[in-house]
This record gives sequence, C-alpha cells and structure tokens, in this order.
Amino acid sequence: MAAAILKLDGALDAVFARCRDVILAKGVIAYPTDTFYGLGADPRDPEAVKKVFTIKGRKSGQPILLLLRDRSEVVSWVSQVTPSAELLMDRFWPGPLTLVFPAAAHVLPELTGESGTIGLRVPGNELTRELLRYLGTALTGTSANQSGGLDPRTAEEVIRGVGDRVDLVLDGGAMKGDRPSTVVDVTVEPPRIIRQGIIDIFAPA
Repeated sequence: MAAAILKLDGALDAVFARCRDVILAKGVIAYPTDTFYGLGADPRDPEAVKKVFTIKGRKSGQPILLLLRDRSEVVSWVSQVTPSAELLMDRFWPGPLTLVFPAAAHVLPELTGESGTIGLRVPGNELTRELLRYLGTALTGTSANQSGGLDPRTAEEVIRGVGDRVDLVLDGGAMKGDRPSTVVDVTVEPPRIIRQGIIDIFAPA
C-alpha cells in the first residue's frame, strides 16, 4: 500500500506534527531537499536507520549523510571543525554542499559506513529547514530511491519508486536540481572534492 502524500502548503504545523509522529515511531518519511527528495529518519535510532537501508536495498558500508536545520548542530555530530570547513560553511550554507567531517564517537557506524566520517549539509530549501527546526533533530538525507535508481524530483516519482516502503511522503513540488550536492572532504587540508555536483567550490565568490 502506498504511503499517504501530504502537501507542504497551508497549515504546515499539522503536516509537521504528522512527520514528528512518524519519526518518533522509528518510521521513515520522504521529503524534499535542495536537490532531490530524500529519506528522513532519526539518525540517532539504529532501528530507524536500518529501515532506510532496507528501503533503499543498500548494502552496509555505504555512508548516509545528514541534513541539519543550521550550522550550530554541526558540533553535535563531529569531532573537529577545521578553518577550511568554517570558510566553506560561511560561503555555501544553506545550500547543496555536503561536507564530510570526522564523526563524533556517538555517531552510529551505519551512518559513517564504518569510515569514521559523517557527511552533513544545511539544505537551501527553506521548507526543509522549517521541518528540521520543528522536529528538533537532524534527519538522514539519502535520496528517496532504491540504490542505483534515478533520484526522484517529485513526490509522484517517490511513490512510484519506494511509496510502498515509506510511512509518509511530503509533497513540496518539483525539485529543480539536475545534479546532486557537491561533496567535499574537510577531514584533510586542503579539502578534497569527493563528488562534483551542483556547486563549484572553486568558482569566484
């Protein structure tokens, strides 16, 4: 049975409250980010994170990034923030730039792919940040598809792909991104590009 679709318009508090109920019950939502639709679960809950892997058909050892409401949350998830990381956050957050930090000791190894690092992003989508503020927690942000499938740009594409596996789908309209976020490793100096996506960190400011 396909998950219910809730529109992100009008009475957002009621929609966000439904999302909170799902997240607190160890469930998984599909929601819009600043690139594509993502799978959101409580990253502190091993059972919820396991569900994300199951939905995607993803093997262990592959990391999952987190979306944060603002950069003040970074220190809750990482063990070190370099000056280069600070500069990149200043310039590109909120926005589609994922930074890979050394993970704090408490971060679930499933999220790090046993690498000891964690990818974090503050999304450029204001509705996404509102949701994260309402929930008061970070969410997993991996794309709402099965591994190897096309990244979904609409709620309808989510339903066609994984609609019978998620608990709720938030419809924020069509996402405009034609490329994923850029991923940069800030555990090293100078930072190293892992995936060139929508943002060019070397472009003139």
